[in-house]
Parts: sequence; C-alpha cells; structure tokens
Amino acid sequence: MPEHRYADVNGVRLHYATAGQGKLIMFAHGFPEFWYAWKAQLAEFERDHQAVALDMRGYNLSSKPPAVEQYAIRHLVEDLRALAEALGHRRLILVGHDWGGATAWAFAIKHPEWLEKLVIINAPHPAVFARELRENPAQQKASEYMLLFRGATAEPLLSADGFARLEQAVLADLLARGAFTEADRRAYLEAWAQPGALTGGLNYYRAARVGPPARDGAPATGTVGELAGDTTVRVPTLVLWGERDRALLTGNLDGLVRYVPDLTVRRIPDGTHWLVHEQPALVNRLIRDFI
Repeated sequence: MPEHRYADVNGVRLHYATAGQGKLIMFAHGFPEFWYAWKAQLAEFERDHQAVALDMRGYNLSSKPPAVEQYAIRHLVEDLRALAEALGHRRLILVGHDWGGATAWAFAIKHPEWLEKLVIINAPHPAVFARELRENPAQQKASEYMLLFRGATAEPLLSADGFARLEQAVLADLLARGAFTEADRRAYLEAWAQPGALTGGLNYYRAARVGPPARDGAPATGTVGELAGDTTVRVPTLVLWGERDRALLTGNLDGLVRYVPDLTVRRIPDGTHWLVHEQPALVNRLIRDFI
C-alpha cells in the first residue's frame, strides 16, 4: 500500500502517494481523476522504483488556487519538477495521461535534462493538437466539450444530481465492464466532492483556453501558444494510444515523429480514453518494456 504525504512546493501543497524505493517514476493524472487512477501502476513499479502518483493542483487533496491563471501549463510543469526535487531526485521517468500527459509533454519540452524517459497515454503533443483543432473537423467536433468546460455553466451542470453527468461519462462504462468496482466509484465521488475540486479541474481548460473554433467565430486555440518556440521533445518517448478514444482522435498521432524524433508508438485498437483502467496489466507491461 502506498504512503500518503504532502509537499509544499511552487506555492502550493501537493498531496501524493508514494511506494517503493529507487529511481523516481512519477504518474500525472488528467481530468477528472486523482492519484488513485494510477493505483495499479504504483503496485507494479514500487517493486524497483520510487513510484509516485500525485493529486495535480486543483484536485482532491492538493491545493486549489482561486485564480484561473494559476492553472497555466507552466505552473503545472513546475509543480512536477519541484515535487521531484523535493523528493531528492534530479532525474525521473514521467508518465502522463490526458491533462497529466499535456503537462508531461510541456515538461519534456522545457526540461529535457530532468527526464530519463517519457510515457504519454492518450494525450496529444501540443503542436499536433493545435493543428488538429484548426484543420480536422472530426477533432473539432470531438473537442466541443472543451468550450462547455470553459464556461460558467460547467460546474452546476457537472455537479448536478451527485455528479451524475461525470459519473455517466467516466465511470458508468468502466463499472459495467468490471474495470471499476463500487469502491472505485465511491473513491471518485469523494474526490469530486472535495471543496473546489471540480472548479480546479475545469480551470485547466480555462487557463489554456484550449478548444475548437467557437460558434461566435473565435478561432481554435491550444496550449502550444504558451510553449513559445521549438516544441521538439528531446527525450526517448513512448506513446500509448487507445484508438477508441472519442475525445482525442488518432489523427493526433499523424506527423508526431516530426516533433519527437526518438518515438515509440503503441496503438491499442480496443482501448478507449480510459486505457489505464481497462487494461492495466498491458499498460504496465508496455511501460516496463520501454523503461
């Protein structure tokens, strides 16, 4: 079982779960998850690493700064770097999914010297995603929810009836297929109910202003704007992609090698956005083979 600790870094208090000893492998979750998303990975990699899964800022037991700007990608990157440093490491393997993956891409672009390896699970490289949001009508349609998440109605809509919409979108299919248990469901509902946690997660979208073209004619936007200059990733990188992801389409793999010269891609034809939960043993094996 992991130990639960806190670190005061980069102006916030981050809650994290840690297990094992050795080289650091850090796991960064996306929306609307928390450290618990990686419990199967902690159990696997604690055997020969210090395996750490944090609550990203804004989530669960970590600090939830009130200002939207505090969720800009540069702050998320610095959270991870400062946490690694606080744990006594100057090199790490970084694994990220969804917004955790977006943060991991940005980390690799800004701090390649900190990374031994990078593992991305269903999270698009910022330059590729910006292209897809501009040019791919299918991705534009799939990303329309981002415009909702940036708006003022998101919190009441997603929290209504005990987070019914979030439960339907994230948990229902996993529960139906046996990938989640009732205990998992209760853990997620408890995390979502932490004061300010839903707004914290939504503020990632608001800070980045990421999304497809809006109905009022506003153009597509992406996090690439904050990563000015070269977005080449100079770190050995493994990308795992569930091809049945309905939010992040496989077009995000097209041309990726242009930005990631040392790239390994593993497509999972029957995997969805929630690949980590659907096929944890496969995810663990592919990560272990890579690192």
